[in-house]
Amino acid sequence: MAIGLRRLGHSDLEVSAIGLGVMQFAGGSGMFQAMFPSIPEDIRLEIIRTALEGKINWFDTAELYGAGRSEKYLAEALEEIGDLSQSALIATKWSPFFRFAGNIKKTIQTRLDYLSPYPISLYQIHNPNSFSSPKAEMNAMADLVEAGKIRAVGVSNFNPAQMRQAQEALEIRGLGLASNQVQYSLLNRDIEKNGILETARDLGISLIAWSPLASGLLTGKFHKNPDILARTPAMRRRGLEKQLEASRVLIEVLDEIASKYDSEPAQVALAWLINQGEDIVAIPGASRVGHVKESIGAMNLTVAAEDLARLDDVSRRVSR
Repeated sequence: MAIGLRRLGHSDLEVSAIGLGVMQFAGGSGMFQAMFPSIPEDIRLEIIRTALEGKINWFDTAELYGAGRSEKYLAEALEEIGDLSQSALIATKWSPFFRFAGNIKKTIQTRLDYLSPYPISLYQIHNPNSFSSPKAEMNAMADLVEAGKIRAVGVSNFNPAQMRQAQEALEIRGLGLASNQVQYSLLNRDIEKNGILETARDLGISLIAWSPLASGLLTGKFHKNPDILARTPAMRRRGLEKQLEASRVLIEVLDEIASKYDSEPAQVALAWLINQGEDIVAIPGASRVGHVKESIGAMNLTVAAEDLARLDDVSRRVSR
């Protein structure tokens, strides 16, 4: 049974349970050259087309991803596709490093220009490391909503106290947070222990899970084929190697359950995630069309409660 659309927190945005993160579109340039290879234009186009055809209706990018390179390539692909892309929702992020909240309004036109002709549905603070307070950032964001520049406000990597400050500031302006984008997967369940999940639910804020496949570990490809890990850029490989052996038992269970449903381990891992609540959505990335097809399959995969519970148990023993 396919999972339907989910409303993002205090917004009118209704998104598919799985969106598409397009950070990889910045590959082959700058700091992302050391992380991801360049994706040819025709492959980028097919990735976006496949996502839309599979009922993925939103795409997550950021100013930080190649200084707008990811945003630009996303908009170009959507425009090339034409009518099918008219209902697409775009989420992007303001980079806070060495900046004050006033920069949010100063740079919004640049974001809109890179994404033109598509509007920004969700604008997020990429992390809480600016020179300004969450209150000042939220007031700047509220100004953008009132000016019609964006539809909804989100944050990323905010802790419980910062989430509450942001929500309180927006409520004064008659708004509320749509989402907090945080790391969450079968291998990283910190939000269940540090108060983020509890606070989000108390405030009615959705959570967007980034790295829901733990940088590819949950696909099992690195465990089954060491050559793939050896060819992975060093910046990514070091983090993967740290969790490789500890996660092996979880991969074995994912394989077993995937075989039962004639699916892939990645699909089972994503299905577990989006079954954690209507307030949880995920943004796996894709560097090839097959990755998108896995995400689409996950939204259409029904996993029995006992299998989800088994995954949950094993995950608790190996996750952070």
